[in-house]
Amino acid sequence: MPEERYVDTEHGPARLVVRRGRPSRAMVVLTHGAGGGIDAPDLELLGRTLPTSGVSTVLVEMPWRVAGKKLAPRPAVIDECYLAVLNNLRMRSPLVVGGRSAGARSACRLARSVGAGGVLALSFPLHPPGKPERSRLEELLGAKLPTLVVQGDRDPFGVPAEFPRGTALHEVPYADHGLKLPRSAPVSQAEAYAGMRAAVLDWLDRAVLAGNH
Repeated sequence: MPEERYVDTEHGPARLVVRRGRPSRAMVVLTHGAGGGIDAPDLELLGRTLPTSGVSTVLVEMPWRVAGKKLAPRPAVIDECYLAVLNNLRMRSPLVVGGRSAGARSACRLARSVGAGGVLALSFPLHPPGKPERSRLEELLGAKLPTLVVQGDRDPFGVPAEFPRGTALHEVPYADHGLKLPRSAPVSQAEAYAGMRAAVLDWLDRAVLAGNH
């Protein structure tokens, strides 16, 4: 059963949903994007299923969502809230920080400062829709840590081909920014999520945990 607790930040309490891997080989902390919560299907699936492979998970609901607000604050406030949560966690295993969309951006900005060993970026918003000239690639590369991008190939915020060669990237065919597949796709949503989970575990073993065995 998941544990729920709250962490105080300067902008109100954040809610944490914690599931323990036993024994825990790593801890993956994920937060949501600007327009959604931790009930996003990809976050919920990883939060629920990674612990069965010995990877503890923490899903972080930011204070504005806890307060019932739908509009995210500016990036600096997101970072302040996420940092307060990360500094509150007690970690006995390697840490990976991440999130989806705006949460992935925040994780890239904070990862090194909290001693993370890697970043998991779900649907990284490489640029605003229709504006590839406003690239956020520098933010992604700025993590300077092993980083896995999980990206749908119909994502208006950046398709896999737009990321530079050498990016560790798991492409989700037919998927949009929410990693959702259309009904007409020749693969099912469940198959796409199973592939995503397998890719995340493989990346954790190869890129993050290899030096900690």
